[in-house]
Amino acid sequence: SYNAVLQEQSMGIHYNKGAELLDFVKNKEDFSMVGGFFKPLTKPGLGVEIDEAKVIEFSKNAPDWRNPLWRHEDNSVAEW
Repeated sequence: SYNAVLQEQSMGIHYNKGAELLDFVKNKEDFSMVGGFFKPLTKPGLGVEIDEAKVIEFSKNAPDWRNPLWRHEDNSVAEW
């Protein structure tokens, strides 16, 4: 039998407003899709080079966003 893997990504999707998924990554070319697949990353660790200067610059004006806290009628916490 074959093994199967599901891959989900949100590059270029409508809800990425203000910052795209790879905006803070230096090695964007490593994340290009070919035939619906990502090539294995070749860099050590997770294979991501973070553009730290861009992260710091963006964080200066970042909104103070929080996950919504939903509650049931009995005031217990409701999950997403």
